[in-house]
Parts: sequence; C-alpha cells; structure tokens
Amino acid sequence: MEDGVEEKTEDKIIVKDVSKLKKEPNMKDYDEACASFSEDTYKKEIEFFDDGTLNAAYNAVDRHLKTPLKDKTALVWIGDDSEKTFTYKELAEESNRFANVLAKHGVQRGERVFLFLPRVPELYISFLGGMKFGAVVGTLFAAFGPSAILDRVGNAEASVLVTSPELKPRIDEIRDQMPALKHIIVTGDYEPGDGELSFDKEMASVGPDFDIVHMPPKERAYMLYTSGTTGKPKGVIHSHYDILHQHLTAKWILDLHEDDVYWCTADPGWVTGIAYGILGPWSNGVTSIVDGRRFDPENWYKVIHDHKVSVWYTAPTAIRMMMREGPELAKKYDLSSLRFLASVGEPLNPEAVWWSLENIGLPFHDNFWQTETGGILIANYASMDIKPGSMGKPFPGITAAIVDKDGNEKPVGKAGDLAIRPGWPSLMIEIWKNKEKFDEYFRNGWYITGDKARVDEDGYFWFIGRADDVINTSGHRVGPFEIESALIEHPAVAEAGVIGKPDELRGEIIKAFITLQKGYDPSDDLMEDIKKFIKKRLAGHAYPKEIEVRDSLPKTRSGKIMRRVLKAQELGEDIGDTSTLEDD
Repeated sequence: MEDGVEEKTEDKIIVKDVSKLKKEPNMKDYDEACASFSEDTYKKEIEFFDDGTLNAAYNAVDRHLKTPLKDKTALVWIGDDSEKTFTYKELAEESNRFANVLAKHGVQRGERVFLFLPRVPELYISFLGGMKFGAVVGTLFAAFGPSAILDRVGNAEASVLVTSPELKPRIDEIRDQMPALKHIIVTGDYEPGDGELSFDKEMASVGPDFDIVHMPPKERAYMLYTSGTTGKPKGVIHSHYDILHQHLTAKWILDLHEDDVYWCTADPGWVTGIAYGILGPWSNGVTSIVDGRRFDPENWYKVIHDHKVSVWYTAPTAIRMMMREGPELAKKYDLSSLRFLASVGEPLNPEAVWWSLENIGLPFHDNFWQTETGGILIANYASMDIKPGSMGKPFPGITAAIVDKDGNEKPVGKAGDLAIRPGWPSLMIEIWKNKEKFDEYFRNGWYITGDKARVDEDGYFWFIGRADDVINTSGHRVGPFEIESALIEHPAVAEAGVIGKPDELRGEIIKAFITLQKGYDPSDDLMEDIKKFIKKRLAGHAYPKEIEVRDSLPKTRSGKIMRRVLKAQELGEDIGDTSTLEDD
C-alpha cells in the first residue's frame, strides 16, 4: 500500500497524507492554490519573447537549452527491435531541421502540415518543427483509411503530409482529391517518386539552427479532428497559448518533477498525446517514454520495470485490460519506481481505482477534459483525497458548474449539463471553417461540455454520461456510467457498455453489452449470477433488463467505448463516422 494512502473507508474515500507520499506534491494544498490563483500564475511558468509573443514548441524544448537540462534525455523511444534516445538538445536540433525543410520548400506560415505516422521519433520531431515554423500541425492515427484521411487532410487543405512507406499507399488512393497537397514527405529507407520527398535526405540537407517564429499567443498552432454522432469530423483548432495550461496542469495534476521518468501511453493522433505526451511534460523537463509497439499488458509492465517509470498516464480501457490479465502478471515485475498514476479518456470506474491500489500499491487519479478544452479541467490531485468514480475538483482558476438547458446553475446533487466558464488558456479558438458549430458550444456565458454530471456537497464532480447517452426508462433518467461501473465490479466482467433500447412500455429499457474476464465462459448460470449481483447494487429501474456477452466492444483508438455504435448495431441503424474506431 502506498505511503500516505489509507485503506478503503466506509465512505469509499481514499484518504491522502501528504507528509507520507513518496514525493512532496507540486501543489501541496488545493484550497490554498485556488485562493491565490491568477492569470499570472500561468504566465510566470512560461517564457514569452520580448515582444510579448511566444512559441509552444520553444517552451516545450528549446528554452531548456539555457539550463543543465540541455544534455538530459528528453525522449526514450521503444520500437519492436530497437530503442532510441534523444536529449533536449538533440530534439531541439532535429525539430529545427524539420522547420528548415519546410522553409526550403516554400511552405508559408499558417499552412497546414499533417503527420500520418505511427509512434516513431519522426512524428514528435515533425510536430515540434512544424510549430516552430509557424505552421498549423495536424496529427492522424496510423490506422486511418483513405476516406478518413481525406475527411481531414483534404478538409484542412493541407499543403504538406509526412508519412511512412507502409502508410503511403493509402495516400496514393486519394491524392488526386487533395489539390492543395503540394509535398508528401516519406520517412525511412525510401526512394521518392514524383511529387514526393525523402524525409531522411531532406533532413540531412539542412542545418540544425532555426530562428523560431514568434507567434501571437492566440495564433493557430495545431488542429485535431473529432468525430461526432452524425456528420463529418470537425477540425478543432488550438493556439500556442495552450502551453500555459498544459504546462501547469502537467505540473500540478500529473505532479511532474524534473527528475521523473514519465510515460503517457496516448498516441498524438489524440489530444492527450499532444498536450500530455509532448508539450506539457517536456515543458516540465521530464524524461518521456514513447512505446511504439502494439498494446501488450506484459510489455507495459516491463516498460515500467526496465525504465523505472515514476509517473504513468494511461486510459481506463488499458487499465481494465491489465486487470483482465490478473494480478499475477503485475507481480512478475518491479513496479516500485511508480509514485503517481493518472487516467484519462473516459470516466474511470471505481473498481479500477481499488484494483490498482491493491495490486500496484497506488490509486489511479481520474481527470476530465476534452479535445476542445486543450487541457485538463477537473481532476483528482496528488495531495487531495480521492472519491473513486469521481472526476475530482476543478483546476485552480477554473469555474465549473452544473446548469440547466438555459445555462442557469442547478443545486448540489442535481444532474444537469456540465459547464465551464470560458477563459482558460487552452480553450479551442475555432472549429475549422465552421463558426456555427463553434458557437453551439457556448450558452449563457458557459462552455457546454455535452456531458451530464452532478456535483456533491464536498465539491467533487461526478460523470453521468454524454448528453445523448442518458437513458430515459419509465420516467427515470439513468446515466450509463453508474451501471457500467456496477457491472465490472462482478469478478467475471471485464468491460461493459450500456445503452437505452426503445421499449413500448417503458420508453427505453437498459441493455448491457459485456466482455468476460479470462477463465469465464458465457452460461445461463453466469448470466443469472450477474443479474442478481447488479440488482443488489442498483435501483430497480436502473439495472439492465438485457445483457449480451461479446468478444469485444467497439472502442475509439483513444479507448472510449462507443455506446452510439452499440446502439446503432442493436437497432440496425447507420453507425455514422467510424474513422476513429479501434478496429475499423
């Protein structure tokens, strides 16, 4: 059991004792940090240029070259057959080279440069170099097919696309539909064809020095496409000013110290892989691990063991998959280097928090944010008691509330729309070519997240479900997360996804889709046992009337279970945009 953490209490709270933690937290007292917070708290952490401009990539990497961190390892990359390391100086120089490549080929500031690569060093180098140059950098999951690429690269009118020899054939299928695309830069041992460039040869042809472009704080920096229930993916644009919030949240929420070995498992095709896989952690001077291999629970434990990872940030799906392997696998490896665990991507079920506390000796700290918010907004902190299943409390300087359809605040304990008062540095600045969609996010002076939640008497926020996931059964509004959390408390259940299924009598009934832990097979007896288990934990109107066992559940590449896909499959409807589906 972690020093500074007491056992489970009757109130289901994990009680923290800061004096007994492995390292004194950067934010020692939450209430004090909130009381003293101001915009200057952000600004004193970051380096602005003399003219009041800044550059996020400069703050993440190059400003450290004036310090002893210059020769510290910034990146440890793990591949299938090899490992590579880069110091902060080497990362700065390599990203400068990429900026020089863009300049060499006449790319202009503000043009879109997209990266369609697996998790290889060239991805991280190109991202930093593009931002240094003043381009708008876009990232894509390596699993995307031609239509998903076209929806993003074509819509953004990108002029440059960096890819690998293995992925380039997908580009070839649609290139004639992307007239703005001038340059395809291909990594590795590759002989370029017409209209193509060799990444390695181009990098070798330019020098390691570059005058980093000074960017007004709110100028475009990077963009990510998010998929909704209907319609094409939308391009969310972020600015260089994001780095203020990303730096401080990485310091106060992920509790990063310069001597940490940090591992964020997120792909940069997802916002977490940018905010807390690139910009936030390197701005805090840590050594960052990138594992470019496919997910494998044993490999993940081995990475922690071999590289002495101290802070680990991952997704609930990965945690549940590791739980599924059982505690014996975790016990094969020395995980004593770990001191702080955090989770992101979807709400973390309480059972996973208790599991990690029991089997790893540390609790996972859940937090909440979105692609559009650019950084964490609500979190469980190193110095604060945890209520497992809760998102935690708002970051200092963030005003969060539960509001009704008109934007009026609701009382403690009442469910409603989770809303945030705009003004934090990393809030998106636009939706690409869609002002109407951008404006839909705001209501009566609030940013509306699209999530249903409640806040308790202690100020902790609790996720109920996406607004379009909430189930109306027999006049009761039920959030799927509570049901899913109860289901995976059963020892046989590994994952759960819950939907509302139309019903003439009740309006909707609750249907659950589950996968089973290793060692369990579907049977009538097991289903009856699960139903009895759930009935003891949920109100009569809230337990599933139907339970279906599946081999796997549809998930995004960031690990979120896609309830809308489950519902569409159940009802025989079009499942909409599936470009971010894990197995699409």
